[in-house]
Amino acid sequence: MSERLPMAIDCQNLTYRYGQFTAVDEVTLQVRPGETMGLLGPNGAGKTTLVRMLTTLTPVQQGELRIFGMDARDQTVDIRSNIGYVPQQLSIEPSLTGRQNVQWFARLYGVPRACRAERVAQALDAMELLDVADRRAGAYSGGMVRRLEVAQALVNRPSLLVLDEPTVGLDPIARDGVWRQVQSMQAQFGMTVLLTTHYMEEADALCDRVALMHRGRLRAVGTPAELKSRVSPGATLEDVFRHYAASDLSEESEAAASFREIRSSRKVASRAS
Repeated sequence: MSERLPMAIDCQNLTYRYGQFTAVDEVTLQVRPGETMGLLGPNGAGKTTLVRMLTTLTPVQQGELRIFGMDARDQTVDIRSNIGYVPQQLSIEPSLTGRQNVQWFARLYGVPRACRAERVAQALDAMELLDVADRRAGAYSGGMVRRLEVAQALVNRPSLLVLDEPTVGLDPIARDGVWRQVQSMQAQFGMTVLLTTHYMEEADALCDRVALMHRGRLRAVGTPAELKSRVSPGATLEDVFRHYAASDLSEESEAAASFREIRSSRKVASRAS
């Protein structure tokens, strides 16, 4: 009998608190090897804190977290060597060339010196940046910068690629370019991909399953088709998002209405004075 492979991500009752505030609340989630999982939710839902725990940047406070069977409490170095991470914030050094940026990450990830130059070239080629690799990264377009960051994350050939809002601010052509290359690398090396995004059509098209967070808890997990069918016939993934995050959206709407009332009252008072 063949040995069962461990889950790429295995969270059991994962909880994280900032003082009295619970950012991640008893999250239990499993992601299979080779799967593309989308993590969705409104701002403040706890996605970034969860991602930081998955990438070992934030320690586990409560619950259990294993990445490919490795315990996130005491095997952080091993886990990091198996992960590629593209954060929301820019992670390039604009004064360096594209090649130098990826070389720096290759050293950071511990890519052996003997194969470092080849790995750097392969990562740049995979993101279609080899022809501009020796140009200063500060001169790159927004789409090129994002592809460079993905190249940095791919240089150690990670088993798990974590993408936090990878295409925010990019035009549709640049977004398609990033995803075309990520999917190509995933097919070639069998990577597992976890992404957060606010582009519902992106999650619908790319993800095998999605997990929707709301106020620190997982509210729904399933394929896009399954989640849409739970809401209504003909529902979109945006409808699913609104359904499970309805209280947040209504609170925002009430706050906006209250602000408009205050602004209107002040205009009336100004005209009367």
